[in-house]
Amino acid sequence: MSLPTLGFVVPVLDEAEGITSLLEYLSDHFPGVARIVVDGGSSDDTVAKAMRCSEQLLIAEPGRARQMNLGAAGIEADYLVFLHADTLPQFALTFMQQQLQSRPAWGFCPLQLSGDHWLLRWVERGINWRSGATGVATGDQMLFVRRDLFQTQGGFADQPLMEDVELCKRLRRVSPPHILGKTVLTSSRRWEQRGIVRTIVQMWCLRLAYRLGVSPRRLWRAYYG
Repeated sequence: MSLPTLGFVVPVLDEAEGITSLLEYLSDHFPGVARIVVDGGSSDDTVAKAMRCSEQLLIAEPGRARQMNLGAAGIEADYLVFLHADTLPQFALTFMQQQLQSRPAWGFCPLQLSGDHWLLRWVERGINWRSGATGVATGDQMLFVRRDLFQTQGGFADQPLMEDVELCKRLRRVSPPHILGKTVLTSSRRWEQRGIVRTIVQMWCLRLAYRLGVSPRRLWRAYYG
């Protein structure tokens, strides 16, 4: 049986600081794998830097769901891998191909946060426990989906927030997620900038509100102001 092929979709918005190192890492550890960067209207040097290292750079209307759907349309691989610009897979192509050899429908990775604060270790455990128990992950856990399934499901819903949660809930009706045995390293800047406890409370409130039916647009305004 041939090994599955992959293609990375990286949605970005003002990620000039780290986009070069991410793309170079992917080039080194995932040789030959497509790397499509989709910008949503950056005001910094993200586009210029991404053009030097990505296989393809696309410009989309603002909104992560729209960016990822556009990027996915340009990939012909067996699996679409949606990777945030501040998330780094701590493994290489051979490991992931071995993990996907059984052709699981979809899945994600456990998460490790980059910061040293002891509270972040509890955040990691909480996120990994919740996603494993519910089968619902967030985008910073590197979602991957078989391309044919992504297409039949209609891709990400066109909503400004919780697009990753919404997709996972649809995908888990098809199949339980395949959780990889190695972690991705995600930047802890969101928790550090906003305050760790405050961010934890805010994220749980947003998820609860979403579950209770509050529209993603209202949640987006509450989160981003």
